[in-house]
This record gives sequence, C-alpha cells and structure tokens, in this order.
Amino acid sequence: MTSAEDVELLNSIYNALLKRWPETEIERSLDRIAALCDVLGSPQLSYPTIHIVGTNGKTTTSRMIDSLLRELGYRTGRFTSPHLESFLERISINGLPISAEGMIATYNDIALYVDLVDSRQPHPISFFEAMTALAFVAFAEFPVDVAVIEAGMGGEWDATNVVQSQVSVITPIGLDHQEYLGNTIAEIALTKSGIIKPESHVVMAAQPPEAATVLTARVLERAAIPYREGVEFSIAKRDLAVGGQLVSINGVYGFYEEIFIPLYGAHQATNAAVALAAVEAFAGVKLDDEVVLRAFANVDSPGRLQILYRDPTVIVDAAHNPHGAHALATTLEKEFDFESIFGVVAILGDKDVLGVLQELEPIIDRLVVTQSTSGRALPVDALYEIAIGVFGADRVFKENDLRSAITYAMEQCTLINQVSDGVSAVVITGSVVTAGESLAIVRSISGAGE
Repeated sequence: MTSAEDVELLNSIYNALLKRWPETEIERSLDRIAALCDVLGSPQLSYPTIHIVGTNGKTTTSRMIDSLLRELGYRTGRFTSPHLESFLERISINGLPISAEGMIATYNDIALYVDLVDSRQPHPISFFEAMTALAFVAFAEFPVDVAVIEAGMGGEWDATNVVQSQVSVITPIGLDHQEYLGNTIAEIALTKSGIIKPESHVVMAAQPPEAATVLTARVLERAAIPYREGVEFSIAKRDLAVGGQLVSINGVYGFYEEIFIPLYGAHQATNAAVALAAVEAFAGVKLDDEVVLRAFANVDSPGRLQILYRDPTVIVDAAHNPHGAHALATTLEKEFDFESIFGVVAILGDKDVLGVLQELEPIIDRLVVTQSTSGRALPVDALYEIAIGVFGADRVFKENDLRSAITYAMEQCTLINQVSDGVSAVVITGSVVTAGESLAIVRSISGAGE
C-alpha cells in the first residue's frame, strides 16, 4: 500500500518532470541523453537490450516480448510510453510497474545529475529524456537480465537510441508525427531504421514496399541479420476463439501450434509473431512450446481493444492515427457481432483527425464527439464540424467532456439493447489520453473502483 507521504512525493516528482520540455516537442539530438548517461555511468550498457520502434503495436509487442522472456526465467525491465493512468507504468520490472519507493529512490539518485547536464547543454533535459534515464538506472539497480526498450518517437535520434541493442524490432510503419519524421513512409522508415546496430539481429513485421526497401538497405549497410515476417517467420494459421484468438506461428527456429492470445484482432497476431521471432533471435534457439503457450496466455495490453464493461459492452482502444483506426475498425467488423456501435471519440489536435474518422465511419452507427483533458485535445466544436463532414449531421452528437460523452453513450446503448434482439456496444477511442481517462471514468461509473 502506497503511503500518503509517498503519493505526495510521487506527485511532486511527476510535476517536476512535467515542467520540462514536453515529450511531444522534439529536438533531433542525442547530445543531452548521451551526456546524462555518461555522468550516470552508462547504466543502459549494463544489460542486454531488445529495442522496439514502429508506428503502431510497439507497446503490445513489448509486453509480449517481456512475457516470453519472464517465462524463460529472465528478470526483465520494460520501458514503454506513453502511460494510460500513472507514469509508473512506463517503467516495469519483472512485469509490474515500478513501485512508488523504487521511483522515488531512482529519481533521487539521478536528480542532481540531471541538473548538472541541464547547466551544460543549450537545452535542458526533456521529460522523455528524464524518464528514459530513470528507466536505465532502475534496470541497472534492480538489476535485470534483459531490458525491453520501446522508442518514443522516430528512432535515430530518439532518446532510447543510446542503447546497444542485441535485437532491434520494427513493427508496422505508417504515417504519423510527420512534422518530425517525414511526409512519406520511406522518410519515416529511414528515421526508424536508425536504431539498427552493426551486426545485430533485426526483426521486421511486414511493411509497405517503400518502407521495406529502406529497412533492407539499412540492414545491409550495418551487416545486420534480418528476420522478416513472411520470409524467416510467419503466421501459419489464425482462428477466432472465445476471449481472443488461436494462432499458429512458423517461428525462426521452429513451429508453434495453437497459441491462445487473449487479445482481439489480426494485428495482435502479427504482434505475437514479431515478439516470438524477437525472443528466438535473442535466445538463438527454438523456445519450449509450453513456455510460449504460458507466456501468451498471460499477456494483456490495457487500452488496446479492452472490454471495460458489459451490459452494455464498453470497449476502449487507444487508436490515434488512421493505421490504428483501420485495425480497430477491421477487428470490430470481423470479430464482434454488434447490431450497432456508439462511438465516443476524443482526439488530439496534432493528429490526422479526418483520416481517423474516415476509417471509423463504416463501423460506427452513431458518433459522440468530445475532448479529453489534454492541453493538446482538439476542441469539441472543431471535432464536431469535421465529424459532420464524414458521418453526416444526423449521426453525430457532441458532449463537452469525456465523462458526459461516455455516460450519454452508455445510457443510449442500454435503451437500444432493451428494445432490440441484437446487442449494441460503446467503443471509445481517439488517443492514449482518451483511453487512459476512460479507464478511470468507466471504473467510477460501474462502481468497480469503490
């Protein structure tokens, strides 16, 4: 149980971090994080690393890799971003978020060094750089046998790229963060390929042709060893199952049959195949079948097609770009049998709002637009106008805050279910912030948090 004193200390640490350069504003340089790691004694080099980049699927793939490694007997550290409800989620040790005491101790260990580097650099350490350093130090202090490190944005100049990874993992690449990464798939792929280390192992999900070309060129340039979905490994079979799916995978070193994954969507099967290939590449052998079955059966991915409530069914998904919205829409269409869907959407203003709404339009019958508490949230009136252009005025409603929107959608869905033989559902999406806030809101509405 976290004490009131620790809660107060955690809040002060988080507020101090938030006063730093925000993680959504990037200066393309590794100078600051490299300097900080140097004065900290290069903790990121004290354990082997699996490094993950991509546009979508990074966090779930990281969690799958982590679960596989733990089942193999490794002590693991996992660094992911952004968080849903607490910044402690970003740093996981042996499958659990870092403890309050662990975060406080680690922050106290690095605080003076962060201030020192601030005084020596043209720009101060950013929020994301500080979080990255906290993870590196926490994993060294624990210590862990292997770290699973998810890049924040890009790859080449992402703060996590000071690691010397044994395995690089590249999940599907699409258009996102174009203001920093480039306006084409090829440009984005080039930036993300910057994590590939000389003579390392590189595991790649199936990619658009223009991305595959760039990634292959970088693999050859670095004399790295490639493991490509559809070539060195592949999904052999996929069937729907109660509570998820059964997947058979042609791995790098062998065949794995009927793995139950308690997650929905063909994209999660891809994530599983990529995660399995990454751990095979790291271990250098075929994994024990029972280990693989246990690892995937225990995987969860909060905020990713997560069912929060039943009667009515409420699903939350952190899709925040067209690629993610397409995966969500495809999964809802092919793997659920809802008569109608009430969508609740709150999205950030710097995203491809029109592209996300166009992907969702075919599967959402009624749309409630709203906004999260994020300072980057697109104002509800602006979202309403864009949504009308996609859905038509008769299908779009608006609520000024997320709680009101969720409550309204749940009430309307309940009324429909009472007079219909079919089942209608509420689907909440638009951003990771939206997903995180929705978890707490639905918990309070259902009384689960009381």
